[in-house]
Amino acid sequence: MSEPAGYSTEALHAALIRLPRLADLPPDALEPMPLKGVAHDHVRLQGRRLVARIPRWSQLGLDAWTALDRQAAAFRRAEMSGHTPRFAGLLPPGEGLPLGALVVGEVEGRTPVLPDDMPAIARALAAIHRMAPPDFYEPLPAPPDPVAALLAQVERQAEWFDRAALDAGARALFAEELAAARAGDLAPPPETPMPLTAVGVDVHPGNFLIDGHGKAWFTDLEKLQYGHPASDLAHASLYTSTKWDPAVNAELAPADIDAFVEAWAMAVPGDLADEVRPWLKPLRRLTWLRTLSWMARWSVEGATLSPGMPEGLRAHMDAHATDILRAGRIEQVRRDWAPVPSPPRSRANEVCADAAGGPKVRRKRGEG
Repeated sequence: MSEPAGYSTEALHAALIRLPRLADLPPDALEPMPLKGVAHDHVRLQGRRLVARIPRWSQLGLDAWTALDRQAAAFRRAEMSGHTPRFAGLLPPGEGLPLGALVVGEVEGRTPVLPDDMPAIARALAAIHRMAPPDFYEPLPAPPDPVAALLAQVERQAEWFDRAALDAGARALFAEELAAARAGDLAPPPETPMPLTAVGVDVHPGNFLIDGHGKAWFTDLEKLQYGHPASDLAHASLYTSTKWDPAVNAELAPADIDAFVEAWAMAVPGDLADEVRPWLKPLRRLTWLRTLSWMARWSVEGATLSPGMPEGLRAHMDAHATDILRAGRIEQVRRDWAPVPSPPRSRANEVCADAAGGPKVRRKRGEG
């Protein structure tokens, strides 16, 4: 067997058998799984119902130990949702395994079929969103104003719009949308409560599996943190997400998106649903800008971010970036949040305001 990019099979096995429950694991029990995403390799441990999750690079720009610690915390905390794989162990970085690895429970399931499986995904997200930040939330981020934090992330990544080979029309539309987001033209009144819950962040449908009972499992917890649930609802249903994974590759109709949001609302406490609704449009735009700025980076650096990708996956990613960064597609997607005809008001001060004058951030306590 040829060695995969980024780690040694021999080093992986040596690290695995240091875990007491895997001390008798034979080398031939390691079964590399097909590469689906850009950030992790996965190796099935045959007969153990476990998977080794091996980072290829940190999408968050973290060093190996910090990234592992954060992912381990994410899997441990999200397990109570009942919709994520269980945490089973951490393999430290070392020779042949430079970024270390996690061992998590294997989920037996299929790729979601859209729109049929969107209600199941909504229920999985609802279970995650019912988890509030603990008093000691580190190492997972819990920004006091998740909307301001998301805008700040977009601002940091916006440099890739300038570096990408975009046509003038697309560049003008990005500038227009970013300016509108800064002005807060879609934002609800500043006294509107702002919930803070666990969020999956990278919740495109390709990161879910549907088991034999129709239950959705969220499998990629690298970016899990505490934030605004409306961002997850956006990312799971935007065109940029539903077309991301070549095995999903679907486009949702407006009625499908509405049904998805309603399925989520039925699965969370009523006060949480009520507090999230005013934020659906502004967070849909910001989440879209976050995704597009990441894809602008991909259009510049491409597969150098994740060496050794299969040619088919690389080609799909390149084509997807080209599609969603063109002016016609931008015009189509932004119809989702067509602003109501009212004068814009600036949120430049609101999103940075203190507790006395800014948005009210509420930690939502759920039933588990």
